[in-house]
Amino acid sequence: MSDKNEHGNKMMSNLELYIGLMSGTSLDGIDAVLVDLSEDKMEVIDFEYLPFASEIQHQLHQLSAPNAQVTLQAFGEMDTALGCLFADTVNALLCKTNFAASHIKAIGSHGQTVYHSPLGQFPFTLQIGDPNCIAQHTRITTVADFRRRDIAAGGQGAPLVPAFHHAVFHSINETRCIVNIGGIANVTVLPAESDSAVMGFDTGPGNVLLNQWIKRHLHHDYDAQGAWAKTGCIHFDLVEKLKSEFYFQAPPPKSTGVDYFSLNWLEAKCETNRYAVEDVQASLTYLTAITICEAIARVAPQTSRILVCGGGVHNHYLMQLLNENAHCVVQSTADFGLHPDHVEAIAFAWLAKQTLNQKTGNLQTVTGARCNVILGGIYPVS
Repeated sequence: MSDKNEHGNKMMSNLELYIGLMSGTSLDGIDAVLVDLSEDKMEVIDFEYLPFASEIQHQLHQLSAPNAQVTLQAFGEMDTALGCLFADTVNALLCKTNFAASHIKAIGSHGQTVYHSPLGQFPFTLQIGDPNCIAQHTRITTVADFRRRDIAAGGQGAPLVPAFHHAVFHSINETRCIVNIGGIANVTVLPAESDSAVMGFDTGPGNVLLNQWIKRHLHHDYDAQGAWAKTGCIHFDLVEKLKSEFYFQAPPPKSTGVDYFSLNWLEAKCETNRYAVEDVQASLTYLTAITICEAIARVAPQTSRILVCGGGVHNHYLMQLLNENAHCVVQSTADFGLHPDHVEAIAFAWLAKQTLNQKTGNLQTVTGARCNVILGGIYPVS
């Protein structure tokens, strides 16, 4: 027996290991986290990030664009290619650790959302990254396709992380809001009172418009630390035009996607050529911040603390605007023990455990489902 296996076998009696996979609406890459979810414990052991190659990013943007025109061939190939990339990320993560595939209980894979339509005659949401490939190439049981069961139960299929947020961030001493800023921003309201319902919904664009605008004009994938936006001026008339979108005033439950909030949407709402390009970036950053703050003020005015996770936490200008417009303390989840880049991936590891243990993973008060249900499909290995 190798030293690696000896070490792993000694550790396994005390550990319950899961891997969470997340590739968000920012379309930047894959997060993989190895986490110990033993009873009454949550400890991150290691983390791996695989950025998408530019060609993969380009194809994903094409697939998720409004009114996308793609062939079934292209769609199927990307589904398989992403599944293989997810598997590669898991295998790279395991290579960094002293654990073998046989030590991992399961992988929880969110998949890459390419379309989200929960309100049509036949509601659906579509995540790709074939879990068959993940299970086959890692030799680890994989749990995936979490969102469609909630939609089948009459829900929005999103957000699903509020149950996890409640498990790790709830406090009986104060009402907290957890804000995840990926491509789309979402909020979880955690009332201090145990008899009050948890709420959660997408507030609107997070990084998606910022990333697409800087990509068009400076050919950068994102606005590092919000530096470019900070050189511009906020045009409040532009922000008000964008805020006139019905979605922002609609009550929860509600969810959206990058197929909805896109540069096509932006240009349909206003004449962007009337403004300096850096001013548009500043205004879009303010739009993200103010729609988050106003959503919280509307549904949870008693909030004492906002904890921020996701890629948006690294945008210093965005965080500054959140602090200036929120009527409470704004902090990173890092201050409460979870790195902001890891929270979403850990959540899907946790959801995989819920599924394997035959426990529900959604919250009907969040998604609008008729009932709480066990989420996801299980792809075992022989």
